[in-house]
Amino acid sequence: MGRVPARAVAPPLADPEVGQAPSRPAAGMGQLRWLPLLALLLLLRPPGVQSADPIQAFVVPHSHMDVGWVYTVQVRQLLEEGRLEFVIGGQVMHDEAVTHLDDQILQLTEGHGFLYETFGIRPQFSWHVDPFGGSATTPTLFALAGFNAHLGSRIDYDLKAAMQEARGLQFVWRASPTLSEQQEIFTHIMDQYSYCTPFHIPFSNRSGFYWNGVAVFPKPPPDGVYPNMSEPVTPANINLYAEALVANVKQRAAWFQTPHVLWPWGCDKQFFNASVQFANMDPLLDHINSHAAELGVSVQYATLGDYFRALHALNVTWRVRDHHDFLPYSTEPFQAWTGFYTSRSALKGLARRASALLYAGESMFTRYMWPAPHGHLDSAWALQQLQQLRWAVSEVQHHDAITGTESPKVRDMYVTHLASGMLGVRKLMASIVLDKLQPQAPTAASSGAGPAGHFASVYNPLAWTVTTVVTLTVGFPGVRVTDEAGHPVPSQIQNSTETPSAYDLLILTTIPGLSYRHYSIRPTAGAQEGTQEPAATVASTLQFGRRRRRRTSPAGRHLVPVANDCYIVLLDQDTNLMHSIWERQSNRTVRVTQEFLEYHVNGDVKQGPISDNYLFTPGKAAVPAWEAVGMEIVAGQLVTEIRQYFYRNMTARNYTYAIRSRLTHMPQGHDGELLCHRIEQEYRAGPLELNREAVLRTSTSLNNQQVIYSDNNGYQMQRRPYLSYVNNSIARNYYPMVQSAFMEDDESRLVLLSERAHGISSQENGQVEVMLHRRLSNNFDWDLGYNLTLNDTSVVHPVLWLLLGSWSLTAALGQRSAVALQHRPVVLFGDLAGTAPKLPGLQQQEAVTLPPNLHLQILSIPGWRYSSNHTEHAQSLRKGHRGEAQADLHRVLLRLHHLYEVGEDPVLSQPVTVNLEAVLQALGSVVAVEERSLTGTWDVGMLHRWSWRTGPGRRRGDTTFPSRPPGGPIITVHPKEIRTFFIHFQQQ
Repeated sequence: MGRVPARAVAPPLADPEVGQAPSRPAAGMGQLRWLPLLALLLLLRPPGVQSADPIQAFVVPHSHMDVGWVYTVQVRQLLEEGRLEFVIGGQVMHDEAVTHLDDQILQLTEGHGFLYETFGIRPQFSWHVDPFGGSATTPTLFALAGFNAHLGSRIDYDLKAAMQEARGLQFVWRASPTLSEQQEIFTHIMDQYSYCTPFHIPFSNRSGFYWNGVAVFPKPPPDGVYPNMSEPVTPANINLYAEALVANVKQRAAWFQTPHVLWPWGCDKQFFNASVQFANMDPLLDHINSHAAELGVSVQYATLGDYFRALHALNVTWRVRDHHDFLPYSTEPFQAWTGFYTSRSALKGLARRASALLYAGESMFTRYMWPAPHGHLDSAWALQQLQQLRWAVSEVQHHDAITGTESPKVRDMYVTHLASGMLGVRKLMASIVLDKLQPQAPTAASSGAGPAGHFASVYNPLAWTVTTVVTLTVGFPGVRVTDEAGHPVPSQIQNSTETPSAYDLLILTTIPGLSYRHYSIRPTAGAQEGTQEPAATVASTLQFGRRRRRRTSPAGRHLVPVANDCYIVLLDQDTNLMHSIWERQSNRTVRVTQEFLEYHVNGDVKQGPISDNYLFTPGKAAVPAWEAVGMEIVAGQLVTEIRQYFYRNMTARNYTYAIRSRLTHMPQGHDGELLCHRIEQEYRAGPLELNREAVLRTSTSLNNQQVIYSDNNGYQMQRRPYLSYVNNSIARNYYPMVQSAFMEDDESRLVLLSERAHGISSQENGQVEVMLHRRLSNNFDWDLGYNLTLNDTSVVHPVLWLLLGSWSLTAALGQRSAVALQHRPVVLFGDLAGTAPKLPGLQQQEAVTLPPNLHLQILSIPGWRYSSNHTEHAQSLRKGHRGEAQADLHRVLLRLHHLYEVGEDPVLSQPVTVNLEAVLQALGSVVAVEERSLTGTWDVGMLHRWSWRTGPGRRRGDTTFPSRPPGGPIITVHPKEIRTFFIHFQQQ
């Protein structure tokens, strides 16, 4: 559900003869932004519909329920009669700005799998009416899922007005610059009325066309009289109702290219009393149709599919839109919906961690089951644990969930579901590991009163060999770490940043794809003293006193270097701030300084525009949130950490903000290209004071001209130039960063990789600021009514990885590094007391390895109960056998994603050919490969999406990519392609 101003303030109906859009608040320079686009659209505007042509209105009854269903009745019968149609078909209507590609696919796959298994249907259209802005990833995914058309609504009000004027709200969207025509989709953007029926009717002070009124939850009114019920249709007012509906239809017809008008009938929580609704609308539509000749309009009930089929049959030539998205989204000059990019940062982080854990659990369970289960794990229980987390991760992708625009109690529900699902999958993963590590008899090392130590199993969920550092917390300062063969492992011990009485143990690990490493961790104290066994090196700490914030900075007279094989980070002793970074490959030094600032925002509607869960409305520029900064450098042979603590004043006891930066020193013999070429940073922010919005500002010497690039859902990048407005320029130049962003000049690029979504902006040349946290309160009645004031008192710990270097270096490493951040190895930590696992001599599984430009997007056993053969599945449903089949544990879902755009890298941007039999030989002998649609419900050989004319002889599907041979294990994946398969192995 969106915030009220975009929906409740519906404009009045215009003169039906003129079709003029109603007047709207002046937008100042914001409108000028779209003048070139408007001029282009007007030049391209096709000949108008002749006035003699009748207008056909498709009345689509709908209800927007926001994660809940209220009633379900006779669903199968309504589906068979064509009176009910599932659109989108995912678990939720996902947000488009702050969700990750993998999670969008998950929630679509879960929903589509349920609908197909239960009803045998496969949605063909989207109805994405409420997400707060449109991503260019969404239409690409919907095309891959087999949709024939896409419908959206919420785009910037200036742009929507320009598109309405030019009749440009319908187009063929080639949303991927690389895939282009291969995965284009016809797109309909709803007009200014959005998805709700216009409630203003000139003959009554009540709303129009909502005869059941507004729903009251949880208890309905005992007298059956609901708020805001429309006047019933009677012979006395039926002409007035007809005139109002027809006028609105004609107004809308002037904004579209054809005489077919989509007229959505409904809104949030509507049709809770459908009988009352239809008892009034039936005679109204009959009346209009009986006077169609004089009114110039005919009307019919329709599904969304009916409307798109009628539109498609016209065979009109449509405009083409390129890969640009519809972000950010504003509804008025002071209503920029850019605050939700950061709202409830803790929930955003938890959702992504849950997704990463699920990803690891899926492949771990698949590897356990194939080539054959070798233990006593209950597969039904295992699937139940995975399914619980699948649904929790899917649920939180809703546009009022991960966005942080829900009430606290609903947030608590999401957190509970995620935490419970994560616990179940961790139990599953521990069970699988313990099944591999058969315990042996108690050993001498585990006897006595002293600590026996720990073992750690580390699982790499990626299909690449990964070299990284994992961090554990231990209770003893002297440690020796050995691997499965009993060999010492490079490791480092240092004081914990979180627990004063504990220690951080850092272990360098190299793990093949979809494989484990197992480590024994024992104290060196007590009985072990005097031995010559290598122990973890001990880091030393260099303390720097607090430095007061300076209004002017000296020219770096006292610099302290922290270096590894790729970077030298220079720190200014006079300020305790970062000063610059030297990058070895390019031999270039870039000035880089980081600090925390806060936007002070208004919470009193009487004093002006406010910020809330959705909106970011700063009154002025951000100000520094600190007066003093302390620093310490924790130097070790494996890792060096720079810890900076930001205090609100010189005498403050506790710090509000912190940065912990880490550089890794690669030992000889380790291939750590990705590990060396990143500066890992973890931040601390909070608790904030009320009505503060906290940002990390990184100021550099890069001449980026206030242009940054940020990603759409971790899939593709968008160029984000700074645009000037008369009002609210700060907020309207904020963009979502889901996984990555960068800024650059002619020589270097600074890349930011993120493990959760943030708002991001470049407010000055050479600067990039990332919003980390928000704490707000306001007295807006609607916000108070739904408890949406965002009084978030939490402390958050977001992580960014920084990559600095040439364009070629960062392009080659950035995509893989982003995936590596999202899917870090999973550590399962246990005690060695009592029994010790047989680590020495433990046999390793064969690795699963893909080329570096190909990402294993999923490897799982979904457990669906439907046949891959559509005819067989349909026959089974007709016979009433749904639910009788057992979960199919033999069908493996495999999805591959080519990470690179065409031209992004001379090598990695090339198509890649792999033999799935060879790649998956560790799981067994592949006997069949079925290529499927994105969500698995279509055999791609049977999927024929509609063509939409875009010019003479131009049809969807014209592509430079070669045709694909049916079946077979050898496949070629082209840049940015996502391809989905069912894999069947030889059963043993």
